[in-house]
Amino acid sequence: MKKILIIAPHYPPSNLAAVHRSRLFAQHLPAFGWEPIILTVHEDYYEEELDWNLHQLLPTEQRIEKVKALKVTQPRLIGDIGLRAFYQLRKRALELVKQEGIDFVYIPIPSFYVSLIGTYLHNRTGVKYGIDYIDPWVHVFPGSDKLFSRHWFSTRLAKWLEPKAVKQASLITGVAEGYYKAVIERNPALKTTCLFGAMPYGGEANDHNGLQKLNLHPYLFQANNKLQFVYAGAMLPKAYAPLEEIFKAIASNKTSFEQVEFHFIGTGKTPNDETGYNIKQLAEKYNLWESVVFEYPKRIPYLDVLVHLAAADAVFILGSTEPHYTPSKSYQAVLSGKPILAVLHEESTAVKVLEESNTGIVLSFAGEAELQKIYKNWMDVFNRFSKYANQFNSSSVKKEAFEQYSAKAVTNQLAILLNQLFK
Repeated sequence: MKKILIIAPHYPPSNLAAVHRSRLFAQHLPAFGWEPIILTVHEDYYEEELDWNLHQLLPTEQRIEKVKALKVTQPRLIGDIGLRAFYQLRKRALELVKQEGIDFVYIPIPSFYVSLIGTYLHNRTGVKYGIDYIDPWVHVFPGSDKLFSRHWFSTRLAKWLEPKAVKQASLITGVAEGYYKAVIERNPALKTTCLFGAMPYGGEANDHNGLQKLNLHPYLFQANNKLQFVYAGAMLPKAYAPLEEIFKAIASNKTSFEQVEFHFIGTGKTPNDETGYNIKQLAEKYNLWESVVFEYPKRIPYLDVLVHLAAADAVFILGSTEPHYTPSKSYQAVLSGKPILAVLHEESTAVKVLEESNTGIVLSFAGEAELQKIYKNWMDVFNRFSKYANQFNSSSVKKEAFEQYSAKAVTNQLAILLNQLFK
């Protein structure tokens, strides 16, 4: 087997959503001739609560190397785990490349700063490296145009550092093409020196199959006679505008939602804050709080999320006004075996996933210019979904259509690209 070093500062037992990208690639790469070595930061230096049930899903034979990091100070000056462990990760990565005969170094981002280690290793040893865009790096956040604000500095720093990180990369991948398309536009020389590939988050059926063995039960809400939706995961800044259109439409037709509940899980301002509400204020604005809309801000462990998806009657997926955004939660939603109601940008790859697998109803829109479309069409789509949900049978899901989005199939796409580099 060829050896691949995956530098992922967060890895199980971290409960951050991005760890699943590295976890599932590492789980399936050996089936395609690549032996993974994970280089991560010791869990003692993580800020989020740990998820040891998730850690149990790792293959027992998987090799994981851990380094120390600077602890978070009070006041919190440097939080980014990639910065706090940058020199330790770089040092150990160089040792592993030299000692283990590493063929390829793969760096999922964020943490964005860790991608600079690829350039360093290449210059020191000649080893090829690639960067996987889980999120765009050069990104205009709300407030990025405010001079000398934190987002203003972050955006400018990203524009300066990204060309240095990608200049000598042999491979650039992303959750969708939109995640790295602008990277090519900013660095056109990459067209002749680099391979590119879009690979969505893959769904892992074994994660769902293992729930019964762990004897986990839902604890955030109890089943009742209402139609209960679950939205699980963080809220992106550009998802609030679509959500407000939905709440506005529900408020205008509130009698139609007397037997409906939307449960938002893990949508808080920070992972560990039980009171860091993000949805509550908007729900209160439209008089929906704790009648139709409920929020549990604190992030809960991954397998606990799956348990609550299993306990719900349906899954709610909300996208963003940005076309590149593809919610990773889409693939877990399909595997939950529950009907899905989704509001997504029409260019999101999740639209195709849901429609091809016959697992849900999608209200699609073309970004900020079509926000009114959400309000206008919400009731028609919701009524159509209600009929669909009443007749839904998980056996009607077209699993063969979803197979191309399985974690193993997605990892095969990565392996094909890696093999092309070594022809």
